[in-house]
Amino acid sequence: MQGNSTVIDLLNKQLTLELSSMDQYLAHAKMYEDWGLEKLHQQLSHEYEEELDHAKRITERILFLEGTPDTASRAPIHIGSNVKEMLENDLAAEVLVKDHLKKVIAVCEQAQDYVTRTMLESLLDDTEMDHIYWLEQHINLIKLIGLPNYIQSQLNNHSE
Repeated sequence: MQGNSTVIDLLNKQLTLELSSMDQYLAHAKMYEDWGLEKLHQQLSHEYEEELDHAKRITERILFLEGTPDTASRAPIHIGSNVKEMLENDLAAEVLVKDHLKKVIAVCEQAQDYVTRTMLESLLDDTEMDHIYWLEQHINLIKLIGLPNYIQSQLNNHSE
Protein backbone atom coordinates (compact mmCIF):
# COMPACT_ATOMS: atom_id res chain seq x y z
CA MET A 1 0.00 0.00 0.00
CA GLN A 2 1.56 3.27 -1.10
CA GLY A 3 1.88 5.51 1.94
CA ASN A 4 2.17 9.24 2.34
CA SER A 5 5.77 10.30 1.62
CA THR A 6 5.82 12.80 4.49
CA VAL A 7 4.65 10.11 6.91
CA ILE A 8 7.32 7.71 5.61
CA ASP A 9 10.04 10.37 5.99
CA LEU A 10 8.92 11.13 9.54
CA LEU A 11 8.77 7.43 10.37
CA ASN A 12 12.37 7.11 9.20
CA LYS A 13 13.35 10.01 11.45
CA GLN A 14 11.55 8.26 14.32
CA LEU A 15 13.37 5.06 13.45
CA THR A 16 16.67 6.93 13.68
CA LEU A 17 15.75 8.24 17.14
CA GLU A 18 14.67 4.79 18.36
CA LEU A 19 17.86 3.13 17.07
CA SER A 20 19.99 5.88 18.60
CA SER A 21 18.27 5.45 21.97
CA MET A 22 18.80 1.71 21.65
CA ASP A 23 22.55 2.23 21.09
CA GLN A 24 22.78 4.56 24.08
CA TYR A 25 20.89 2.12 26.31
CA LEU A 26 23.17 -0.71 25.22
CA ALA A 27 26.30 1.28 26.08
CA HIS A 28 24.90 2.36 29.44
CA ALA A 29 23.63 -1.15 30.27
CA LYS A 30 27.09 -2.60 29.63
CA MET A 31 28.73 0.14 31.70
CA TYR A 32 26.37 -0.58 34.61
CA GLU A 33 27.15 -4.28 34.27
CA ASP A 34 30.88 -3.56 34.30
CA TRP A 35 30.48 -1.43 37.43
CA GLY A 36 28.48 -4.15 39.23
CA LEU A 37 25.23 -2.16 39.25
CA GLU A 38 23.12 -5.16 38.36
CA LYS A 39 19.67 -3.59 38.86
CA LEU A 40 20.52 -0.72 36.52
CA HIS A 41 22.07 -3.17 34.07
CA GLN A 42 18.88 -5.24 34.03
CA GLN A 43 16.63 -2.19 33.63
CA LEU A 44 18.68 -0.69 30.81
CA SER A 45 18.88 -4.07 29.07
CA HIS A 46 15.07 -4.13 29.23
CA GLU A 47 14.91 -0.59 27.79
CA TYR A 48 17.29 -1.65 25.01
CA GLU A 49 14.93 -4.52 24.10
CA GLU A 50 11.92 -2.20 24.10
CA GLU A 51 13.68 0.27 21.80
CA LEU A 52 14.53 -2.63 19.49
CA ASP A 53 10.84 -3.59 19.47
CA HIS A 54 9.88 0.02 18.64
CA ALA A 55 12.40 0.03 15.79
CA LYS A 56 11.04 -3.27 14.44
CA ARG A 57 7.46 -2.01 14.51
CA ILE A 58 8.38 1.23 12.73
CA THR A 59 10.44 -0.67 10.16
CA GLU A 60 7.53 -3.01 9.44
CA ARG A 61 5.18 -0.06 9.00
CA ILE A 62 7.58 1.75 6.64
CA LEU A 63 7.82 -1.42 4.53
CA PHE A 64 4.02 -1.81 4.52
CA LEU A 65 3.74 1.78 3.27
CA GLU A 66 6.19 0.85 0.47
CA GLY A 67 8.98 2.99 1.90
CA THR A 68 12.60 2.11 2.47
CA PRO A 69 13.57 1.92 6.15
CA ASP A 70 16.74 3.80 7.04
CA THR A 71 18.35 1.50 9.58
CA ALA A 72 21.81 3.02 9.20
CA SER A 73 21.30 6.61 10.36
CA ARG A 74 21.77 7.61 13.97
CA ALA A 75 21.23 10.79 15.94
CA PRO A 76 24.11 11.79 18.21
CA ILE A 77 24.18 9.67 21.35
CA HIS A 78 25.39 10.90 24.71
CA ILE A 79 27.24 8.35 26.80
CA GLY A 80 27.49 9.47 30.40
CA SER A 81 30.57 9.12 32.56
CA ASN A 82 28.70 8.54 35.83
CA VAL A 83 25.32 7.18 36.97
CA LYS A 84 23.55 10.54 37.34
CA GLU A 85 24.76 11.80 33.97
CA MET A 86 23.79 8.54 32.29
CA LEU A 87 20.25 8.71 33.66
CA GLU A 88 19.93 12.37 32.67
CA ASN A 89 21.23 11.65 29.15
CA ASP A 90 18.77 8.78 28.77
CA LEU A 91 15.93 11.05 29.89
CA ALA A 92 16.96 13.72 27.37
CA ALA A 93 16.99 11.08 24.60
CA GLU A 94 13.52 9.85 25.58
CA VAL A 95 12.13 13.39 25.61
CA LEU A 96 13.38 13.81 22.02
CA VAL A 97 11.69 10.52 21.08
CA LYS A 98 8.45 11.62 22.78
CA ASP A 99 8.41 15.04 21.14
CA HIS A 100 9.02 13.60 17.68
CA LEU A 101 6.39 10.90 18.19
CA LYS A 102 3.82 13.60 18.94
CA LYS A 103 4.79 15.41 15.73
CA VAL A 104 4.48 12.26 13.61
CA ILE A 105 1.15 11.35 15.23
CA ALA A 106 -0.24 14.78 14.31
CA VAL A 107 0.93 14.39 10.70
CA CYS A 108 -0.59 10.88 10.53
CA GLU A 109 -3.89 12.30 11.74
CA GLN A 110 -3.76 15.00 9.07
CA ALA A 111 -2.85 12.41 6.39
CA GLN A 112 -5.68 10.14 7.62
CA ASP A 113 -3.19 7.33 8.28
CA TYR A 114 -4.98 6.07 11.36
CA VAL A 115 -3.24 2.70 11.56
CA THR A 116 0.20 4.33 11.73
CA ARG A 117 -1.15 6.86 14.21
CA THR A 118 -2.48 4.09 16.46
CA MET A 119 0.82 2.19 16.32
CA LEU A 120 2.73 5.36 17.20
CA GLU A 121 0.32 6.15 20.04
CA SER A 122 1.22 2.81 21.64
CA LEU A 123 4.92 3.70 21.31
CA LEU A 124 4.21 7.11 22.86
CA ASP A 125 2.41 5.49 25.78
CA ASP A 126 5.38 3.18 26.36
CA THR A 127 7.84 6.07 26.04
CA GLU A 128 5.99 8.30 28.50
CA MET A 129 4.60 5.79 30.99
CA ASP A 130 7.53 3.38 31.12
CA HIS A 131 10.79 4.93 29.95
CA ILE A 132 10.38 8.60 30.93
CA TYR A 133 8.47 7.86 34.13
CA TRP A 134 11.11 5.35 35.32
CA LEU A 135 13.99 7.73 34.52
CA GLU A 136 12.30 10.65 36.28
CA GLN A 137 11.67 8.47 39.34
CA HIS A 138 15.30 7.42 39.55
CA ILE A 139 16.68 10.92 38.99
CA ASN A 140 14.36 12.05 41.79
CA LEU A 141 15.58 9.20 44.02
CA ILE A 142 19.12 10.53 43.63
CA LYS A 143 17.88 13.94 44.79
CA LEU A 144 16.00 12.40 47.73
CA ILE A 145 18.56 9.92 49.09
CA GLY A 146 21.82 11.10 47.55
CA LEU A 147 23.95 9.49 44.89
CA PRO A 148 25.92 7.09 47.15
CA ASN A 149 22.71 5.67 48.67
CA TYR A 150 21.11 5.42 45.25
CA ILE A 151 24.10 3.56 43.84
CA GLN A 152 24.05 1.18 46.80
CA SER A 153 20.36 0.51 46.16
CA GLN A 154 21.21 -0.58 42.61
CA LEU A 155 23.60 -3.32 43.65
CA ASN A 156 22.31 -6.85 43.24
CA ASN A 157 21.10 -8.30 46.53
CA HIS A 158 21.85 -12.00 46.26
CA SER A 159 19.40 -12.84 49.05
CA GLU A 160 16.43 -11.74 46.90
